Amino acid sequence: MSEGQKIQELTLEEVMGDRFGRYSKSIIQERALPDIRDGLKPVQRRILFAMNKDGNTYDKGFRKSAKSVGNVMGNFHPHGDSSIYEALTRMSQDWKVREPLVEMHGNNGSMDGDPAAAMRYTEARLSKLSGEMLRDIDKDTVDMVLNFDDTEYEPTVLPARFPNLLVNGSTGISAGYATEIPPHNLGETIDACVYLLSHPKATLADLMEFVQGPDFPTGGIIQGKDGIVKAYETGRGRIVVRSKTAIEPLRGNKSQITVTEIPYEVNKAQLVKKIDEIRLGKKVEGLAEVRDETDRDGLRIAIELKRDADAQGILNYLFKNTELQVTYNFNMVAINHQRPEHVGLKTILSAYLEHQQHVITRRTKYDLQKALDRQQIVSGLIKALSILDQVIKTIRASKNRKDARDNLVAAYDFTEKQADAIVALQLYRLTNTDVTQLEAEAAKLAAAIETDHKILADPKALNAVLRKELKAVAKAYRNPRRTSIEDQIEDLKIKTEVTVADEEVVVMVSHDGYLKRSSIRSYTASDAAENGLKDEDYPIFMEKLSTLAHLMMFTNKGNLIYRPVHEIADVKWKETGEHISQAIGLAPDEEIVATFAFKSLKEPGHFLIATSDGYIKQTAFETLTPGRTYKKRAAVYEKLKHPDARVVAVNYLDNPDDERGVLLVSKNGYALRYAIDEVSVNGARTTGVRAMDLRDDDEVVNLALVTDRDTIALITQRGAFKRLAMKELSVTSRARRGVLILHELKREPHRVVDFLVIPSNNPALEIITSRERTHDVLPTEHPLSGRYSNGSFVVDTDVEGTPVQLRLKPTELVLN
Repeated sequence: MSEGQKIQELTLEEVMGDRFGRYSKSIIQERALPDIRDGLKPVQRRILFAMNKDGNTYDKGFRKSAKSVGNVMGNFHPHGDSSIYEALTRMSQDWKVREPLVEMHGNNGSMDGDPAAAMRYTEARLSKLSGEMLRDIDKDTVDMVLNFDDTEYEPTVLPARFPNLLVNGSTGISAGYATEIPPHNLGETIDACVYLLSHPKATLADLMEFVQGPDFPTGGIIQGKDGIVKAYETGRGRIVVRSKTAIEPLRGNKSQITVTEIPYEVNKAQLVKKIDEIRLGKKVEGLAEVRDETDRDGLRIAIELKRDADAQGILNYLFKNTELQVTYNFNMVAINHQRPEHVGLKTILSAYLEHQQHVITRRTKYDLQKALDRQQIVSGLIKALSILDQVIKTIRASKNRKDARDNLVAAYDFTEKQADAIVALQLYRLTNTDVTQLEAEAAKLAAAIETDHKILADPKALNAVLRKELKAVAKAYRNPRRTSIEDQIEDLKIKTEVTVADEEVVVMVSHDGYLKRSSIRSYTASDAAENGLKDEDYPIFMEKLSTLAHLMMFTNKGNLIYRPVHEIADVKWKETGEHISQAIGLAPDEEIVATFAFKSLKEPGHFLIATSDGYIKQTAFETLTPGRTYKKRAAVYEKLKHPDARVVAVNYLDNPDDERGVLLVSKNGYALRYAIDEVSVNGARTTGVRAMDLRDDDEVVNLALVTDRDTIALITQRGAFKRLAMKELSVTSRARRGVLILHELKREPHRVVDFLVIPSNNPALEIITSRERTHDVLPTEHPLSGRYSNGSFVVDTDVEGTPVQLRLKPTELVLN
């Protein structure tokens, strides 16, 4: 092994940890995160310094961007030219930075995400405001370090005569850290600095009297003052940024949404494309056309709406589903004393003021030394002019310049610097005029030296200079705020009418739990009987409804299933549709006992609910409106007391002046009538009050709303059918046993299976049996019976099975 060769045995963990640690430190401090003092990343700082050093400033002509990029890459930033050019371009984009630091001729990109032209085509120079970032850099105001190849010096930070970190913000991602600092208004931030300078113990609330919040270059509207306060306190916070929009009326009862400002860093072209995709996909009803009308006068997006469209509703939908409104998350991380930190507003302003105090201190020391050196020379010149003849004689007697300097120092007690200045003095300056000028300069230098000493000795004097300079910058560059701020984040509510077309459809719910909607065209083109259901299944609800209507399905287990009509599977009439259990889990023996359709979810009525174990209640519609989880689980509308109990009837009462009363019929043949007013109104998760006095394992089979003019039809388990006039039953009160409406037999007594009120037009009735057979009955063919009659047999139970339900015979839906 040669002497110079050294091999170390290290574990992979040690090597990886050490190397990645160095890499992380490098990209955190030297690439991705801004310095809290000047708000610049290293590449930005190097670009500004190199362009300034090259004389590429606002008061001179533009130069090719490629030249600036080459200078930066060759002298200070040994990375790819594309990254340097992108950083240069971004500093010139007035939709990305609040106060551009670079001016550019040519295509420097656009809000549509278009890239800038190649750097060989564009020209750039520093903006006037950049001069404030670099002012006094030649006066030893900041530390300078050697560049990557030790051939030149570059600054570690710029003097930055305004708080650039807040004014232009920053965004970046490094190892383990990311930063997202929004732009702010220059005038506001400087005002806050001036206030903090005079009030070091100022609270965040005090500073926010000046800095209200971010001020994005693209304008827009900020919502959420609490998010701003939290961000300024902790460095983290969340706000909503919304486009500036207006609704303008057009001819023909049409309207147009005009967008004139969009959220920060939103790609305009992508935004317009997204809105147009929503229009083409018909996700919103009422969008007619989307146009990008942006021109040299400013941004403008026109969203034209159809006749009578809900403009505000559509706008709310677009806010919620496109980048017309975005969430902006503060993550204010900056390098503070060589370490990445989450920083708040006061920390940023305090660090900036501390930096400015150091800059002014170093500048003053530099100016003081310059003034002292000049004072020494001026005093020597004045002394020399007062003994001019002797000085000239001494110089003439000298051999050369060095000898003349030495002779002057020895003969008249001049310093070497003074003697050099005297020897170099031109003859035309040996006039009385020049003496006067020198004396005036001496007085001026004395005053400047006194001022500099005072600034260095007294912090108040230094702060006064800083305050004056900050105010001068604010006066020269202040401009109005572009972004407005609202305290609260608006809760966007999107009406169903905005996203759903108002169409007439046929809705069907089957006994076995299938539901579907079909277009009128599909229904009329098919045979009504060809409804896609199994042979043993049948419709229990079928109506023509609007897609904006609401469907409520009540089960015998006390569960309520809600579906907006537009969410029901849209299928052809011949198809089966979807089963409720696909979304909501139901018990095996659970059935739908009633289905209602409503135009809105703000109905004033009540539901009347009866259970088999003899309970009844009214529940207000408003207490049964659906919650957020209606798609996944059913709501409870009736709390059943006994495991074997079930809901037997649900009726909807929408007329407070309804003259009908309650009729309950039990299995053992007892009937009870009383007024609806006797039924109290209860909540959804309650059982209700006693409806009927049930004895001997009796149970309620059904409930109906009746008057004395009505006639009911009932069917027994033995297949007997009976008609009974309501005038046979007197109105009593709730919770009684009622009166018998069947003749009690000792052997094989009749038991009521079901009953219903016969409509006035006496339609055909249908009896459904346990063997899934149907038997038609015409009520007019059966005479009215007395209370103690058991009616007449109509069903052969041995052949057809035991009756289980009595209902109106379904008829074909008539579409107007």
